[in-house]
Amino acid sequence: MPAWFVTGTGTDVGKTFVTQALARHLRRRGHSVDARKPIVSGFDPRESANSDSGILLKALERPLTDAELHRISPWRFKAPLSPDMAAAREGRTIPFDALVAHSRQAVETCAPAGALFIEGVGGIMVPIDAQHTVLDWMRALRLPVIVVAGSYLGTISHTLTAVDVLRRSDLVVTALVVSETAGSPVPLADTVAAIARFINPIKVIGLPRLAGPATEHPAFGDLAATLL
Repeated sequence: MPAWFVTGTGTDVGKTFVTQALARHLRRRGHSVDARKPIVSGFDPRESANSDSGILLKALERPLTDAELHRISPWRFKAPLSPDMAAAREGRTIPFDALVAHSRQAVETCAPAGALFIEGVGGIMVPIDAQHTVLDWMRALRLPVIVVAGSYLGTISHTLTAVDVLRRSDLVVTALVVSETAGSPVPLADTVAAIARFINPIKVIGLPRLAGPATEHPAFGDLAATLL
């Protein structure tokens, strides 16, 4: 089973929710699944269980220990900023070569035995350091991509731009998930249809607002079927 890179059109669009729910969905059906979120900003050690890293570990049924946090998220920063800014506030950097090596090692050790999801940080063009963005990270790995977008006003342009950038970089977009944004002025189905018209044959899946992990929602079955 291969590996996928989960990215988004921006921050707080639902990348971690989709990643953890997809991991739960596949695990409940007997698949071996692992996940990584190598870079996390806005990380509070006192609230690690509620962090993106903690949420992923819970979905994987892994213990919430320092070792496990470091395994899936070796670069964790306190400030809720872009990775380059968050790292700079702590007098640190994210060595791009080390980031790529960490991700490749995960692919080599995890993907042959099951599914692996590597979740990015922020949106596609978020800076990692002074020279590299998340897009450069994806280019280095050449993994198929799952894109997560919101349904807020303006998302159609943001989403089509993101997909265009990925296609121009010769990255394969396996699926696009439109995660419903609270207070969106347009019905989710209408936003999904508007985006799908322009990015055929990419599978576009609408995900309504859900409470809890909600792994049994049909959207995750559709997404899993697209991946497998």
